[in-house]
Amino acid sequence: MSTDTSQRFRERVARRAGRVVAAQRRRLDDLRRDERAIEGLPVRLVIALVVGVASLSVMLNMVNGVQGLGVTELDVRPEPEVTTPGEQELSLAVVDPEGRPVAGATVVVSGDTARLDGVATARTDADGTATVTVSPTLGPNRERGTLAVEIKPPAGGQYADRRGNTRVLVVAE
Repeated sequence: MSTDTSQRFRERVARRAGRVVAAQRRRLDDLRRDERAIEGLPVRLVIALVVGVASLSVMLNMVNGVQGLGVTELDVRPEPEVTTPGEQELSLAVVDPEGRPVAGATVVVSGDTARLDGVATARTDADGTATVTVSPTLGPNRERGTLAVEIKPPAGGQYADRRGNTRVLVVAE
């Protein structure tokens, strides 16, 4: 291709691009001056907007209902947090995020990396405290392990236990 031919080709491309940009600017200016609101929008965009809002509404209702958005997460504070193998008594305080006690919750202690024969359960009293007796053991060649603590919130409340709770550490003597 000669230099003149390539120069003319570039000029034609530039003119064509300039016309395209000018046409797009005119369309945007027309859209800015349009005062018809939703009437001026393309039908597909209006349909997508309506379907999107309806889908969002359905999804929010599926996530636990409208009142489910106000669920309060519970936590447990074991005492002691560190114990030894053998029979032990654990005091478990169930609290809300502000540290207020929660009565009527069921606390379940089970073996995690430390072993327990079965599970230990107890219900919290008016002070939000439950007491369980456990007898953890450690596996061979293990110097430490943990006990898992779960909370079953009281019925009829706006409580949940979705996050992990503090684990009880069991260390060999």
